[in-house]
Amino acid sequence: MSKQVRTAVFPAGGLGTRFLPATKVIPKEMLALVDKPIIQYGVEEALASGIEHIIFITGRGKGAMEDHFDISYELDATLEKKGKKELLELSRKISSMARVSYVRQKEPLGLGHAVLCAKQLVGDEPFAVLLPDDVIDAEPPCIKQMIGVYEEHGGSVLATMTIDGPSISAYGVLAGSQDSANQRLYNCTGMVEKPKFEDAPSKQAIIGRYILTPKVFELLEKTTPGAGGEIQLTDGILALLQHEKVFGFTFEGKRFDAGDKFGMLQATVEFALKRPEFGEKFREYLKGLPL
Repeated sequence: MSKQVRTAVFPAGGLGTRFLPATKVIPKEMLALVDKPIIQYGVEEALASGIEHIIFITGRGKGAMEDHFDISYELDATLEKKGKKELLELSRKISSMARVSYVRQKEPLGLGHAVLCAKQLVGDEPFAVLLPDDVIDAEPPCIKQMIGVYEEHGGSVLATMTIDGPSISAYGVLAGSQDSANQRLYNCTGMVEKPKFEDAPSKQAIIGRYILTPKVFELLEKTTPGAGGEIQLTDGILALLQHEKVFGFTFEGKRFDAGDKFGMLQATVEFALKRPEFGEKFREYLKGLPL
C-alpha cells in the first residue's frame, strides 16, 4: 500500500524581480490577490487536499511571510478589545491553519536545490511540491486530484496543462504517451525544458504542482549543477525515470500565473468576480467601462 502524502513543500526563496518595485521590501508571495496573499491560496489548496505539514523554503527578506502564518498577539488583542469578532476569527484561523516549518535556502541555487532543502523534514515519505506563483482554481483542489492519481498508480505525478501554439516554449514540456484508460494521464518518458515550438515533444506543459517520491532527494544530491550553479528539479525527475514511473496529469481547473503581472491581473479579476459580497457589483462595474 502506498504511503500517504502528508507533507507539502513550498519553494519561496525567490526575489520576485518581475514585480519590482513592489517586491523590494515585500516578498512576492505576500502580494495580495484580492485580499489574501498569493501563498495562502496554495496553503489552503494543500490543506483541503489532506496535507498535514507545510514546509516553506525561504530566503532573506521573507520575514513577513513567516509572520503571516504566526500568531499576532498585538493584532488579536486589539481586535478583541474593539469587539471585531469576525476579523479576530479570521486572524486566528490563519495562524492555526497548519503545522508549519521553515527552512532557509541560503543561496538561490535552483528549484531542485530548494526541494532538497526539505529532505530532513520530509523524511522517507512521498510529498507534494507547490509553486506559489501558480494559483489554481479547481474543485476538487489540484493537489487532491494528483494525490488520487498517486494512490491509484504510484510513482511520481506532474501537473500538466494543454498548451496550443508557440507559447509552449515558455514551459517544461512532457514527452510520453497518453494512457489508454485515462485521457488525463500521460506515461512520461522524458521532459524538454522550454523547447522551440517545432521541437516540443507534446502539448503537455508542466506547471507548478508535483507529487514526488523520496527517491528524488537521493537523485538531486547526485545532480550536477547547471548554469549559474543551479540544481534543477527537472534533472532530478529525469533521473527518477530510471527507477520508477512518472506520470503527467492534466488536472481539471484553471491555472493563473500570479508570478507574472498580466497573470496576476487576470487572477484578480476572476477571483473578485467569484466573491459573493461584491462579485456582482464588480461585474456591473466592468460592464460599464469604455472598453
